[in-house]
Amino acid sequence: MSRFPRINPTLRGLLILAAIAGIVVVLQLEQTLIALSLLVRVAFILAIAYFTFLTWREQREGIAMWSPRAQLVFYGAAVLAVADVGVYWYGGAVGYQVLAFVGVLALCGVAMWRTWRDQHTYV
Repeated sequence: MSRFPRINPTLRGLLILAAIAGIVVVLQLEQTLIALSLLVRVAFILAIAYFTFLTWREQREGIAMWSPRAQLVFYGAAVLAVADVGVYWYGGAVGYQVLAFVGVLALCGVAMWRTWRDQHTYV
């Protein structure tokens, strides 16, 4: 049996976060956190791009057999989604711009999903 009393995992997590926040404030590491958050954002975008590339590479033979219109819609929606994320990431968004960003992303996803589903419907 351990010497330490059992502590609620949520409380333990909050105490760890409070300790980290206290260290950041005491050592004045705000600028370091800003730089790290920028690096994490870039790494996240690169990870999404790499996953998308790997998925495309596995499916490109099947996509090549689709009609030209379906390919145009699918790839056009993908390019528009990438451009939308790039504009949001570069310029930021507030208010209605966030709604437009999410709306464009959602519509791109729906267009890609519908195109994929139409090409995989066997009647």
